[in-house]
Amino acid sequence: MNGYQNLSLVDIGFAAALIVVNGALSVALKLDLERKLAWAAVRTVVQLLLIGYVLGWVFEFDRWYVVLPLMVVMTLIAGFSASNRGRRTYAGQRVDSIASIWASAWIVGAFGLFVVIRIHPWYEPQYAIPILGMILGNTLTGVSLGIERMTEELTAGRGAVEMSLALGATRWEAAQGPARQAVRAGMIPTLNQMAVVGLVSLPGMMTGQVLAGQSPLQAVRYQIVIMFLIAAASALGTVGAVVMTYRRLFSPEHRFLAGKLVERAK
Repeated sequence: MNGYQNLSLVDIGFAAALIVVNGALSVALKLDLERKLAWAAVRTVVQLLLIGYVLGWVFEFDRWYVVLPLMVVMTLIAGFSASNRGRRTYAGQRVDSIASIWASAWIVGAFGLFVVIRIHPWYEPQYAIPILGMILGNTLTGVSLGIERMTEELTAGRGAVEMSLALGATRWEAAQGPARQAVRAGMIPTLNQMAVVGLVSLPGMMTGQVLAGQSPLQAVRYQIVIMFLIAAASALGTVGAVVMTYRRLFSPEHRFLAGKLVERAK
């Protein structure tokens, strides 16, 4: 098997030139996305280069008091990112996003590191940071979609919700329909990914291991573990976020606090 092929800055430049295709399509179809595409491309390069240098230093230093703060920062960024999506928001959404992502991702990540992979020491950055990062990225998507669908369903069905409450329904009986739709929306991306993994797409972790010379079967085993960890964390995070949203928007006296829902400023 051939060794790992290093990429030069020129190679990266050739790949970056492909973004011009996106820009051309945006101009041709009048999508007005050229600036967003350019900004996204710049952010991608800067963020990845930055994390590359940071991880190089962390891997070399290899101490828990360096690895743990980095994991905390990653989790906070994921929580903030999830709370900034969606058309509507409410007071406390940021706290709900961070709490649901933090709890689900760290619990599932700890299970994967301590029980499944059994790394020693637990803070081994080669495993802990990439695995937590993959879990956080997918949990972020589930949480943001779940909260967005919950707020949209409650807004669109406000009349039905308030009628149910007026007829004597409890707050959960009135909210369970939107809550189920929200949880389903948050879990669908992971389910779709699991349905085609290995057939249509080769996930990043598996691809990286194969490119680095790892046995394809070993790479597959790691990817199976990661997919199950992602699925569990995404489901737990979505359910947690939806439940916290429900508790924010319904009072203990079984009233729908529709006034808390506000349209996000553009």
